[in-house]
Amino acid sequence: MDSPPIPSQRLLGLPPIVCASTRLLVLGSFPGAASLARQQYYAHPQNHFWKILQAIWPSSPRIISADSYEKRSEWLLDRGLGVWDVYAACEREGSLDSAIRKAQVNDFAGLARRCPQLRGIAHNGGESFRHAKYTAALGLPVYKLPSSSPANASWSFERKLAAWREVMAAAGLL
Repeated sequence: MDSPPIPSQRLLGLPPIVCASTRLLVLGSFPGAASLARQQYYAHPQNHFWKILQAIWPSSPRIISADSYEKRSEWLLDRGLGVWDVYAACEREGSLDSAIRKAQVNDFAGLARRCPQLRGIAHNGGESFRHAKYTAALGLPVYKLPSSSPANASWSFERKLAAWREVMAAAGLL
C-alpha cells in the first residue's frame, strides 16, 4: 500500500534589499533551497547573479566575492540596485520554479512607497516575469531578464551578461 504524499512545507521568502535611493529592482521568483538555508539572495554557487553584476561593475571585485553578504548587499544598494522576489511565500519541494505551489505575491506597491527613486522593475527569469502585470501597475518600465539560475543552461554566461548590461544601461545604472 502506498503511503500518502508528504505535504509541502510553507516557505517564507527573504526581506527585500532596498533603500530610499533604489532605482532598479530585480525581482526573482522565490529563493532556492541554498538561498533559504543561508538567508541570502542568490546563494547557490552556480547562480550567475553575482558574477554578472561583477562583470557589469568591475571596479570593486573583492566586494562581490567577499564572504560578507552584508557588504555585497551594500554594494548593490550603492549602485541603485535592489533585490526581492515576486513571491512572499509558497509551497515547494526542491528549488525549481515549476515546483512552486500556493504562492503568495509580494506587496509591490508598498515596496515602491519605500523607494521614492524607483525607476524600473527587472524580472529575473520567466516565472518572475509572469507577474509583470502587477509590477507594470506601478507605472514604471518593466524589463525581462534571462534567469541567472544554473537551470537556465540554454543561455551562455556571455549572452546573459549582454542582456543584463542592456537593462542596467536602460535603467541608468551604468
